[in-house]
Amino acid sequence: MSEEHRETGTGWPEPSEPTRPSGPAGEPDPRPDAPDPDELSPLAPPAETEAPAETEAPAERETGTSAGEPEATAGGSVARRLTSAGAMIAVLLALLGFTLVVQLKTTSTDPTLAATREEDLVRISSDLDSRERRLRQDIEALEESQRQLRSGEQGRQAALEEATRRADELGILAGTLPAVGPGLTVRFEGPDKAISSARILDAVQELRGAGAEAMQIAGSDGTTVRIIASTYFVDAAGGGLTVDGRRLSGPYTITVIGDPATMRTALNIPGGVVASVQDAGGNVTPEDREAVEVSQLHAPITLDHARPVS
Repeated sequence: MSEEHRETGTGWPEPSEPTRPSGPAGEPDPRPDAPDPDELSPLAPPAETEAPAETEAPAERETGTSAGEPEATAGGSVARRLTSAGAMIAVLLALLGFTLVVQLKTTSTDPTLAATREEDLVRISSDLDSRERRLRQDIEALEESQRQLRSGEQGRQAALEEATRRADELGILAGTLPAVGPGLTVRFEGPDKAISSARILDAVQELRGAGAEAMQIAGSDGTTVRIIASTYFVDAAGGGLTVDGRRLSGPYTITVIGDPATMRTALNIPGGVVASVQDAGGNVTPEDREAVEVSQLHAPITLDHARPVS
């Protein structure tokens, strides 16, 4: 080791690179199998050469990275997030609109009642109040009958009276007994189309809903039929009506027992019986009576199969 190596601390000198053998005075090796002078010795380190710029491109394509790719990837992610958020907002807005439409349809008022006059609404309210009072009276009467039936000898007498009263009521409803009381006479006039069977049936149902207890219908010739639960109405050939098998010719008069004010209100409800008959060219004339008599009787039905249960 030389002094220079010791002073600089570089240690042992690096071995020199191997060199190709040569002949005397640097002439080429005369051996026939000597390597080509232009070829590198296998012991010599390979020369460092600059790789072309294109060598990195495949690696970048394989790994999917490049100088500007992070920014493009970030922009694509943001765009995807914005697209998803927009779709979610559109779905929520559609659901909100559907909910509002359903709510508006549900809470919308009845167009018939919205167009009804204040006087008609007052009459409808009065009709409902009358029905409520009548039902409360029925409840009180039934409770009183129950108390009487539970009390000894008076109970037996009360039971007999109650049975008689119920039999009379059922006889009136069945049309086998005559009845008298306050009520209305309702006259229907006009062409057959205006006073058809459908409109007469509507009038009967309106009167029943308003508390009618007994009814009968008479034609222009005086033919009268008691109206009960099983009564039917059919348009007769050549005009007129067939009611429970009997033919009646117009105009017709219905005699009904019940609360006059309530029944008259039911007939005059907007869009009801009176309005429909008038629209078809007919006329309905209700008249209050302090006492009307429903005297036409319905023949009792002979029962072939049913019998009372004791």
